Amino acid sequence: MENRQHNATKEPEIELFVKAGLDGENIGNCPFCQRLFMVLWLKGVKFNVTTVDMTRELKTDFIKIEEFLEQTLGPPMYPHLSPKYKESFDVGSDIFAKFSAYIKNARKEANINFEKALLREFHRLDVYLNTPLPEEIDQDSVEDITVSKRKFLDGDHLTLADCNLLPKLHIIKIAAKKYRDFEIPADMTGVWRYLNNAYACDEFSHTCPADEEIEHTYASVVRKMT
Repeated sequence: MENRQHNATKEPEIELFVKAGLDGENIGNCPFCQRLFMVLWLKGVKFNVTTVDMTRELKTDFIKIEEFLEQTLGPPMYPHLSPKYKESFDVGSDIFAKFSAYIKNARKEANINFEKALLREFHRLDVYLNTPLPEEIDQDSVEDITVSKRKFLDGDHLTLADCNLLPKLHIIKIAAKKYRDFEIPADMTGVWRYLNNAYACDEFSHTCPADEEIEHTYASVVRKMT
């Protein structure tokens, strides 16, 4: 990503390079590219998107880029996107690693344990999403709020925590169903409320790669169980 000019009176000129899809033009499967795409969209800054061939391994520090954007594109012109609660960043930190181990496993007898490990992470996320945040609890109210109604990890607005986690959850949802017939349990109401609210937001749904892009990526990763 290139930031050519930024000062107090002129908007920065930003170009975001993202992984190209199978046709060389549409967006490919890259949760880190989508993460920055979402950040820029949420910031409300003008930027151009260019798809590039990423068959060659490129070393890019996405976290540093995100930190730079958050520090540089701040109030009053642009909103801060950092979450209020540290737990909002921490709660989904292991879920993608558990998914990767699950989908790469080739031993049938070990499959149940990998699936259980993934489900534990989803359960942890579900509990967090259903637990009311402090601002949801009215100390003067006679009614106890036992289940959160918030839309996203840190409240009713998308934050950097969501930009990090949602692209990964989308990949898990598509690839795990395709190659392991795994679906997020329907009784995980917090996770499904979160996903449904996210898919209703253009910043997320319009930056997601096509299902075929995700399936193609994992076709070479999945091992047939024996």
